[in-house]
Amino acid sequence: MFETVYKEIFPFWEKIPDVEREYICQNSCALTCPPGENIHDGSECSGVIFVRSGSLRLYMMSDEGKDITLYRLHRGDMCMLSASCVLNAITFDVFIDAEEETECFVISGPAFAAVSERNPAVRIFALETAVSRFSDVMWVMQQILFMSMDRRLAIFLSDESARTGLDTITLTHGQIARYMGSAREVVSRMLKYFAGEGIVEVSRGGVTILDKKRLRQLTL
Repeated sequence: MFETVYKEIFPFWEKIPDVEREYICQNSCALTCPPGENIHDGSECSGVIFVRSGSLRLYMMSDEGKDITLYRLHRGDMCMLSASCVLNAITFDVFIDAEEETECFVISGPAFAAVSERNPAVRIFALETAVSRFSDVMWVMQQILFMSMDRRLAIFLSDESARTGLDTITLTHGQIARYMGSAREVVSRMLKYFAGEGIVEVSRGGVTILDKKRLRQLTL
Protein backbone atom coordinates (compact mmCIF):
# COMPACT_ATOMS: atom_id res chain seq x y z
CA MET A 1 0.00 0.00 0.00
CA PHE A 2 2.67 2.55 1.05
CA GLU A 3 5.08 1.51 -1.71
CA THR A 4 2.58 2.27 -4.49
CA VAL A 5 1.73 5.72 -3.16
CA TYR A 6 5.29 6.73 -2.32
CA LYS A 7 6.50 5.73 -5.76
CA GLU A 8 4.11 8.31 -7.22
CA ILE A 9 4.71 11.20 -4.81
CA PHE A 10 8.43 11.00 -3.97
CA PRO A 11 10.78 12.01 -6.83
CA PHE A 12 13.66 10.37 -4.97
CA TRP A 13 11.95 6.98 -4.56
CA GLU A 14 13.77 5.18 -7.38
CA LYS A 15 17.08 6.83 -6.46
CA ILE A 16 17.44 5.27 -3.02
CA PRO A 17 18.30 1.62 -2.20
CA ASP A 18 15.60 -1.01 -1.69
CA VAL A 19 16.51 -1.31 1.98
CA GLU A 20 15.82 2.41 2.50
CA ARG A 21 12.45 2.17 0.75
CA GLU A 22 11.51 -0.81 2.92
CA TYR A 23 12.61 1.08 6.04
CA ILE A 24 10.36 4.05 5.19
CA CYS A 25 7.39 1.77 4.51
CA GLN A 26 7.94 -0.16 7.74
CA ASN A 27 7.91 3.12 9.66
CA SER A 28 4.74 4.43 8.04
CA CYS A 29 1.17 4.24 9.29
CA ALA A 30 -2.27 5.09 7.94
CA LEU A 31 -4.23 7.56 10.05
CA THR A 32 -7.90 8.56 9.95
CA CYS A 33 -8.74 11.77 11.82
CA PRO A 34 -12.27 12.93 12.69
CA PRO A 35 -13.16 16.63 12.28
CA GLY A 36 -11.54 18.83 14.91
CA GLU A 37 -8.93 16.32 16.04
CA ASN A 38 -5.45 17.67 16.73
CA ILE A 39 -2.79 15.51 15.10
CA HIS A 40 0.25 17.66 15.91
CA ASP A 41 0.54 19.87 19.00
CA GLY A 42 3.96 21.31 18.29
CA SER A 43 5.67 19.56 21.18
CA GLU A 44 7.25 16.67 19.35
CA CYS A 45 8.32 15.39 15.93
CA SER A 46 5.10 13.85 14.63
CA GLY A 47 6.58 12.90 11.28
CA VAL A 48 6.00 13.63 7.61
CA ILE A 49 2.28 13.84 6.83
CA PHE A 50 0.77 13.08 3.43
CA VAL A 51 -2.94 13.84 2.96
CA ARG A 52 -4.86 11.19 1.02
CA SER A 53 -8.31 12.74 1.51
CA GLY A 54 -9.93 15.49 3.55
CA SER A 55 -8.11 18.60 4.77
CA LEU A 56 -5.85 19.77 7.58
CA ARG A 57 -5.23 23.23 9.02
CA LEU A 58 -1.73 24.20 10.10
CA TYR A 59 -1.50 27.15 12.49
CA MET A 60 0.54 28.95 15.13
CA MET A 61 -0.81 29.94 18.53
CA SER A 62 0.10 32.85 20.80
CA ASP A 63 0.54 32.62 24.57
CA GLU A 64 -2.92 34.21 24.89
CA GLY A 65 -4.50 31.41 22.87
CA LYS A 66 -5.05 33.33 19.62
CA ASP A 67 -4.17 31.34 16.52
CA ILE A 68 -3.18 32.29 12.98
CA THR A 69 -3.73 29.88 10.09
CA LEU A 70 -0.51 29.50 8.11
CA TYR A 71 -1.92 27.27 5.39
CA ARG A 72 -4.25 24.35 4.76
CA LEU A 73 -3.42 20.92 3.39
CA HIS A 74 -5.69 19.08 0.98
CA ARG A 75 -5.58 15.83 -0.96
CA GLY A 76 -2.10 15.21 -2.36
CA ASP A 77 -0.40 17.78 -0.09
CA MET A 78 2.49 17.01 2.20
CA CYS A 79 3.66 18.62 5.44
CA MET A 80 7.29 18.72 6.54
CA LEU A 81 6.85 21.33 9.31
CA SER A 82 5.40 18.61 11.54
CA ALA A 83 8.77 16.82 11.36
CA SER A 84 11.12 19.13 13.27
CA CYS A 85 13.57 16.27 13.74
CA VAL A 86 14.03 16.17 9.95
CA LEU A 87 14.60 19.92 9.55
CA ASN A 88 16.59 21.24 12.50
CA ALA A 89 16.00 24.83 11.37
CA ILE A 90 12.36 24.56 12.48
CA THR A 91 12.50 26.22 15.89
CA PHE A 92 8.88 27.34 16.24
CA ASP A 93 5.81 25.33 17.23
CA VAL A 94 3.07 24.61 14.73
CA PHE A 95 -0.24 22.88 15.35
CA ILE A 96 -2.28 20.77 12.93
CA ASP A 97 -6.01 20.00 13.17
CA ALA A 98 -8.29 18.01 10.89
CA GLU A 99 -10.93 20.26 9.34
CA GLU A 100 -13.02 17.29 8.20
CA GLU A 101 -12.60 13.54 8.28
CA THR A 102 -9.12 13.13 6.88
CA GLU A 103 -7.06 10.14 5.83
CA CYS A 104 -3.28 10.48 5.99
CA PHE A 105 -0.09 8.52 5.65
CA VAL A 106 2.42 9.45 8.36
CA ILE A 107 6.10 8.58 8.10
CA SER A 108 7.95 8.47 11.41
CA GLY A 109 10.05 11.61 11.81
CA PRO A 110 13.16 9.85 13.18
CA ALA A 111 12.96 7.23 10.41
CA PHE A 112 12.64 9.83 7.65
CA ALA A 113 15.45 11.86 9.25
CA ALA A 114 17.72 8.82 9.29
CA VAL A 115 17.08 8.09 5.62
CA SER A 116 17.60 11.73 4.66
CA GLU A 117 20.97 11.77 6.44
CA ARG A 118 22.11 8.81 4.36
CA ASN A 119 20.59 9.98 1.07
CA PRO A 120 21.14 13.54 -0.21
CA ALA A 121 18.21 13.23 -2.64
CA VAL A 122 15.82 12.77 0.28
CA ARG A 123 17.38 15.67 2.17
CA ILE A 124 17.01 17.96 -0.84
CA PHE A 125 13.37 16.95 -1.27
CA ALA A 126 12.62 17.72 2.39
CA LEU A 127 14.22 21.16 2.15
CA GLU A 128 12.47 22.03 -1.12
CA THR A 129 9.10 20.96 0.29
CA ALA A 130 9.60 23.05 3.42
CA VAL A 131 10.73 26.09 1.42
CA SER A 132 7.64 25.93 -0.78
CA ARG A 133 5.47 26.04 2.33
CA PHE A 134 7.41 28.94 3.80
CA SER A 135 6.36 30.88 0.70
CA ASP A 136 2.74 30.24 1.71
CA VAL A 137 3.50 31.42 5.24
CA MET A 138 5.10 34.64 3.97
CA TRP A 139 2.03 35.28 1.79
CA VAL A 140 -0.17 35.02 4.88
CA MET A 141 2.08 37.41 6.80
CA GLN A 142 2.05 39.87 3.88
CA GLN A 143 -1.74 39.88 3.84
CA ILE A 144 -2.06 40.40 7.59
CA LEU A 145 0.55 43.15 7.76
CA PHE A 146 0.04 45.11 4.55
CA MET A 147 -3.37 44.44 2.98
CA SER A 148 -6.74 46.01 3.71
CA MET A 149 -9.45 43.77 5.13
CA ASP A 150 -11.70 44.01 2.07
CA ARG A 151 -8.88 42.86 -0.21
CA ARG A 152 -7.90 40.04 2.12
CA LEU A 153 -11.48 38.78 2.30
CA ALA A 154 -11.91 39.04 -1.48
CA ILE A 155 -8.71 37.01 -1.99
CA PHE A 156 -9.84 34.37 0.48
CA LEU A 157 -13.30 33.97 -1.09
CA SER A 158 -11.84 33.88 -4.61
CA ASP A 159 -9.20 31.29 -3.67
CA GLU A 160 -11.69 29.11 -1.82
CA SER A 161 -14.13 29.21 -4.75
CA ALA A 162 -11.34 28.32 -7.18
CA ARG A 163 -10.19 25.44 -4.97
CA THR A 164 -13.63 23.86 -4.59
CA GLY A 165 -15.01 24.83 -8.00
CA LEU A 166 -18.16 26.16 -6.31
CA ASP A 167 -19.67 29.63 -5.94
CA THR A 168 -20.82 28.89 -2.39
CA ILE A 169 -18.22 28.78 0.37
CA THR A 170 -19.71 26.58 3.09
CA LEU A 171 -17.82 28.09 6.02
CA THR A 172 -19.07 30.01 9.03
CA HIS A 173 -17.94 33.58 9.72
CA GLY A 174 -15.87 32.22 12.60
CA GLN A 175 -14.09 29.70 10.38
CA ILE A 176 -13.32 32.34 7.75
CA ALA A 177 -11.97 34.65 10.45
CA ARG A 178 -9.77 31.89 11.85
CA TYR A 179 -8.33 31.08 8.43
CA MET A 180 -7.64 34.77 7.81
CA GLY A 181 -6.19 35.53 11.23
CA SER A 182 -8.91 38.07 11.98
CA ALA A 183 -11.88 38.50 14.32
CA ARG A 184 -15.32 37.07 13.54
CA GLU A 185 -16.97 40.46 14.07
CA VAL A 186 -14.66 42.08 11.50
CA VAL A 187 -15.38 39.37 8.93
CA SER A 188 -19.12 39.62 9.55
CA ARG A 189 -19.09 43.39 9.01
CA MET A 190 -17.11 43.07 5.78
CA LEU A 191 -19.38 40.29 4.48
CA LYS A 192 -22.37 42.49 5.27
CA TYR A 193 -20.77 45.27 3.22
CA PHE A 194 -20.05 42.87 0.32
CA ALA A 195 -23.68 41.67 0.49
CA GLY A 196 -24.95 45.26 0.43
CA GLU A 197 -22.90 45.88 -2.72
CA GLY A 198 -24.39 42.80 -4.37
CA ILE A 199 -21.05 40.97 -4.50
CA VAL A 200 -22.07 38.06 -2.26
CA GLU A 201 -25.11 36.62 -0.55
CA VAL A 202 -24.77 35.56 3.08
CA SER A 203 -26.93 32.75 4.43
CA ARG A 204 -26.88 29.97 7.02
CA GLY A 205 -25.33 27.72 4.39
CA GLY A 206 -22.32 29.97 3.91
CA VAL A 207 -21.35 32.72 1.49
CA THR A 208 -22.42 32.63 -2.17
CA ILE A 209 -20.49 34.72 -4.68
CA LEU A 210 -22.89 36.64 -6.92
CA ASP A 211 -20.52 38.95 -8.82
CA LYS A 212 -17.17 37.29 -9.54
CA LYS A 213 -15.93 40.20 -11.65
CA ARG A 214 -16.31 42.74 -8.86
CA LEU A 215 -14.85 40.31 -6.34
CA ARG A 216 -11.79 39.84 -8.54
CA GLN A 217 -11.42 43.62 -8.85
CA LEU A 218 -11.22 43.86 -5.07
CA THR A 219 -8.28 41.41 -5.04
CA LEU A 220 -6.11 43.70 -7.17
